[in-house]
Amino acid sequence: MSGKVVTGERVTTPEGGFNPTWQRHVAAYRGAAALLDAAGVAADATVLDVGCGIGHSFTELAPRPTIGVDLDAGALAGQDRETHVADMRALPFADGSFDALVAIQSIEHVPDADRALAEFARVLRPGGTAVLVTPNRLTFARPDEIIDPYHYVEYDAQQLHAACAPFFGGGVEVVGLFGSDRYRALVDAEKAKLDRLLAKDPLRLRRLVPRRAKMVLYDRRLTAERRRDPDPRAAEITPQDFHVGREDVDAALDVVAICRRA
Repeated sequence: MSGKVVTGERVTTPEGGFNPTWQRHVAAYRGAAALLDAAGVAADATVLDVGCGIGHSFTELAPRPTIGVDLDAGALAGQDRETHVADMRALPFADGSFDALVAIQSIEHVPDADRALAEFARVLRPGGTAVLVTPNRLTFARPDEIIDPYHYVEYDAQQLHAACAPFFGGGVEVVGLFGSDRYRALVDAEKAKLDRLLAKDPLRLRRLVPRRAKMVLYDRRLTAERRRDPDPRAAEITPQDFHVGREDVDAALDVVAICRRA
């Protein structure tokens, strides 16, 4: 494994069984770039990359330059671009500063996403485009319970549309990020493990465990399982195992909101 700390909060390495998550992240950026193209965002427009983490995928937005924002100064260290340590709910930019914004696997990490969405709309110029990617609650872990302790909220397509619409008067469309059969096989195997684990707690006493303790336990189990016996199929996953589409969005891995400021 690399020296980076592995947690459930952010993607930091493709090693030790984490390659599918890494490649899904790359594919989300690649899909966001295509959606910005389709929205007519200029090739030289600067894109604000909110919740950018270690920045391993922002090059997929090229040739558009990007500015990265994250709460963690350590995650931003060494990135070959302008970065800012900031909360997505209080962005350090003037109104109308950007033609485009992306937030890949970010808004689920704050308890009050409406504040973040208001900030996204504020820093966009009139007619600007935001692309938001977040796990589909209908296909991520369990639809009736948030398992990942780093997530405060998870959305389906309708819920994401309803959350974004009040802030983006120019219109909101929700599409999906879909995975190949071989990626879905890995997801199904992970879910089977999760179901066996949760079956040991039929009364859901886990709801009484403090969030911080859940994070520690989640990180330990996640890292141990993928280090101990990584599925050899995981190393075969590439960004080509994913695509953005408008088919049955309820079956998508991630829901993707394309938001236009009025």
